[in-house]
Amino acid sequence: MAYIDPAPAKNLEKPKIKAYMALAEDLGIADKQFFEVLAHAPNYAEALFNAMRQAYENGGVDVRLKEAIRIQLARLAGDKYFALLRSKKAMKAGLTEDLIEAACGDFENEPLFTTAHKWAFRYGYLMYREPAKVDKAFYDEGKAHFSEAQIMELGNYMTINYGMQVFIRTLNLTPQN
Repeated sequence: MAYIDPAPAKNLEKPKIKAYMALAEDLGIADKQFFEVLAHAPNYAEALFNAMRQAYENGGVDVRLKEAIRIQLARLAGDKYFALLRSKKAMKAGLTEDLIEAACGDFENEPLFTTAHKWAFRYGYLMYREPAKVDKAFYDEGKAHFSEAQIMELGNYMTINYGMQVFIRTLNLTPQN
């Protein structure tokens, strides 16, 4: 049970919130409970959802890689809510639970992943656990695999998700499947 009660019904009936709630469930990136709690501050809920949606739907990085990173990082953050959600777009594109488990395990020694994938998983891990190691040499290594725009996309994606994961973890949300 969430630590914050659902927002008043009038907040959930706002046209944008209702539309975003439906879209989030269609995409598999959030559920009704997410909006029931965040709609206490509807404008922030809208802005946050728009940022999440842009991160999931746009960019030049493979959605399967981004989704595996998101789940890996949710587990690192101890966030059961986002660790259990699955992007429908990524799953339709071929992401499997086996690949997710590999990304969340010893990805450095996983033959399923390319050197680029391993760098991206390491990027997220280090950003969360050892940010001092994300230095010029690390970014130079990343440029061998990704464009600077893709590196910025990954960094922003991880930042949006990290903030959400830490926050949602404190609210004790669990997906309503």
